[in-house]
Formats: sequence, structure tokens, C-alpha cells
Amino acid sequence: MTFNSMRAILASFLVGAVVIGGFSYMADKENLFSGGGEAANGIIGDVSSSASQQTSGLATAALSASGDISSVYETASPAVVKIENYMTAGQTNPNSRHFFFGGVQSDHRQQQQSSELVLAGEGSGFFFKEDGYILTNEHVISDAKEVKVSVEGYNEPLVAKVVGSSYKLDLAVLKVESPDEKAFPALILGNSDETSIGEWVIAIGNPYGFDHTLTMGVLSAKERPITIRDEQGDHEYEHLLQTDTSINPGNSGGPLLNEKGEVIGINTAVNAEAQGIGFAIPTKTILDVIDELMNNTL
Repeated sequence: MTFNSMRAILASFLVGAVVIGGFSYMADKENLFSGGGEAANGIIGDVSSSASQQTSGLATAALSASGDISSVYETASPAVVKIENYMTAGQTNPNSRHFFFGGVQSDHRQQQQSSELVLAGEGSGFFFKEDGYILTNEHVISDAKEVKVSVEGYNEPLVAKVVGSSYKLDLAVLKVESPDEKAFPALILGNSDETSIGEWVIAIGNPYGFDHTLTMGVLSAKERPITIRDEQGDHEYEHLLQTDTSINPGNSGGPLLNEKGEVIGINTAVNAEAQGIGFAIPTKTILDVIDELMNNTL
């Protein structure tokens, strides 16, 4: 082996080490996992999604198939929305998960003196049909008196109608009308069964109110069951995707994407006492019930 060959190999190794070291450093430095959610196992908290087109007839936007992350974000981001849950001031919120995923709490003393609607929590969602249908988590919109959706390109939030929801599956479909009668950008619902552990995945959402934040990591595991304790008891989740992608309060309901920009899951929960343990509802579950959600028959 020549000196020049050895030098080239050494240079490649050092570049790789710097990149890996950089990821490790940022993971340690940006320790953003927090929250007060409790689980039956003591650590889980909620954080407040081809073949699929043929199955459900979903209208979708064409995304880059190059695997370039910046191109995927540029195309997918306009389809991601911020969802605001409004309740009557003074209304008792039996679902404590709102305040965890949204990080928004009002002064209860003021609430008792007024009947106006106040912001109770925030989450994320995304268009899966161009005529205004949005997928999100049920806990993002649970108990809301009014739901507002902020869409990229519109100065004012749009009032959304809850078309159908399932507490058990933690899924909801919303509908908004286009003020200018233009089609909304929509994401492709991909096949989560075709994903492999170790593949790169991308999350886009509104953590802590920071709109359209992109984070990325890998698919860590599949078929994970978890139990979250809420006001109705132990809420069992099954078949979840696990990822080390950074997920925080406000990411609930946002898409987990593969490198093609296809949705493979809806970001739903995070281990609040760990670094890099988040969970998403797979599109396999979503596609099995999407028609029932659209018809409110779940």
C-alpha cells in the first residue's frame, strides 16, 4: 500500500469520526427531553402521517425521491400544520396530556371569571388530502370547544372541524376549508411495514411553539407496546415505531417521514426520562382505519 493510499484512508476515517462525534456532542448538549407524563411503567409521556394511494385514494404531493433531507423538508414542510386546542375559560380539563404536549397553561383564577375561549394546548398535524383533510393525535384535540389550524402561507389560523376520532388509537381527522379555494399540499402515507430498523427518519412539527422544526434520527425498533396512564386509566398502545429522532411537547400529531418524504408514522409519545426514545403510530395502523375515521364510525 502506498503512502498516498494510507493517507487517503486515514483522512476518510478522521472525517467519519468528526461527524459521529458531532452527532454525539449535540445529543448531549441539546438535552431537551422533559415533561410530567406518567406511565404504568413510570416513564412514558405524550407529546403534544404507492400502495397507500391505491388503498385509500389519497391525494398527495410529489416528493423528492433523491433522499436529500433538505429537499424532503422543503416539499413536506408546507403540509405540516400547527393545531391549537381552545377550551372555555374555567373549563376543567380532565386530560392532563394537553398541558404536557402543549406547554400552555392559563391562570385558573382568571379562567373562573370569564366564559371566553382560551388556548389550552398545541400540537401538530399534516394534510393527507389536498381538499383539507388533516391527520393528528386524538389527544391534541380532545375536549376542545374550538380547533384552529395554522397553515403555511395563510396569515390567520383556519377553524377546523373534527371529522372523526378514536381515543383508543389516539387518532383524529380534521377538515379545513381553503379560503382561496386552492388545493392544500398533502403528504403521501407510505407503508411502515416496508421500513427497516436503522433507516433514517425525519420528524417535522412544532415543539414548544417553534413552528416547522425538523429533527432527524433513525428507526430504532418496531412493534413496541407502551402503556400511558391518563384520566381514563391505563391507555394501551400497540405496534408503535420507536425512534431516536428528537421529539418534544408540541410534536404530537406531526409526521415521521422516511428519506423519500413519505409518512411512516404519527409522532405520539416520548420517554421523558430518557434521551432519544420516542414513539410513533405506524401508517399500517392508520391505513387500516382511515376510512372509518373519515366516516366517524370508529
